[in-house]
Amino acid sequence: MKKLNEMTDEELALSYIDGSNEAFDLLLSHNQSKLFSYVLFVVRDRDIADDLFQETFVKVITKLQQGKYSPTGKFSAWVMRIAHNVIMDWYRAQRAEKVVEAPKDNDLSNIGGIDTVIANIESQFVNSQTLSDVKRLMNLLPASQREVVFMRFYQEMSFKEIAETTGVSINTSLGRMRYAILNLRRMVRDHKLNLQFA
Repeated sequence: MKKLNEMTDEELALSYIDGSNEAFDLLLSHNQSKLFSYVLFVVRDRDIADDLFQETFVKVITKLQQGKYSPTGKFSAWVMRIAHNVIMDWYRAQRAEKVVEAPKDNDLSNIGGIDTVIANIESQFVNSQTLSDVKRLMNLLPASQREVVFMRFYQEMSFKEIAETTGVSINTSLGRMRYAILNLRRMVRDHKLNLQFA
């Protein structure tokens, strides 16, 4: 039998279902950073993201214990799908209460920057400003487009995984990406930005 640290996430999930709490601890450590980044990116509020992240893992535990997991795909995609549903439920509740909270800040500083070898201070400043501009513009996209851009470029998910996670067709995912790119290009023109790395 494999040691826990040699198992895939899918095998760890099955091991947890069979009663291994250590397997769940490993699953959590493998997925928490990526999942929390996703939730935080979508809701843009750390306190809300903490709550939704915890709610997601409560649902993951419940579904695993109820035997509602089958290792037919990636465990991380299954967890992202649950997180997506939790976020959508939260948005629906916000809408039902007719309360939509404005984000506390208008940047996406919670996303790590691109590790780039930079030759000098001037190019470092230019690159930093470009990334800041891109994050600011992304923040202006509608939530569904921002979500697809984040999953594709920051989570490195395929369009098939994005479609499965968000519960839409691949064509809808591709369409959202297309509109996000068109909107970003329009905003770059409107704001007369030069988004080039040094």
